[in-house]
Amino acid sequence: MIRQNNGFIHVTSNPGQGTTFTIHLPRYASSFREPVDEKPAPSPAAKGTETILVVEDEPTILDMTRMMLERQGYTVLTAGTPGEALARAETHQGKIHLVLTDVIMPEMNGRDLGRRVQALYPDIQCLYMSGYTADIIAHQGVLDQGTRFIQKPFSMRDLAVLVREILDTKK
Repeated sequence: MIRQNNGFIHVTSNPGQGTTFTIHLPRYASSFREPVDEKPAPSPAAKGTETILVVEDEPTILDMTRMMLERQGYTVLTAGTPGEALARAETHQGKIHLVLTDVIMPEMNGRDLGRRVQALYPDIQCLYMSGYTADIIAHQGVLDQGTRFIQKPFSMRDLAVLVREILDTKK
């Protein structure tokens, strides 16, 4: 992440004295102002009843995301690998409304997984997550520009608002 932001790390280590890591990042100064969204953000208190398939290869992030979504009222199916996610999707009795998947995973990337799940559930919505920024992911060709994306780490409020917004938007 530091290199992605044009920074670097300097490490010094002396026996018996310890190690020091110094992180250098460029100063950020911008006159650019984000446009004010005229539409008010959905209330994170708006609870859901839909079913969401969460795919994440890091167990702690998978559990945290599951808990966040369950607290919002969603039914959550979890998978630690793309293969497990496809098996869950194929055997699930009922509708899956959203797949929330990590972009970079073993076996297959999130975009390919999203396409395969959409073949099973044509009306399913997709939301992608990554520790990399959206522009880095798009630049590397892993996701198309304009794809619904949330950067990790994310807050419960940010996740709740984005998930509700996506689910309330028809394809």
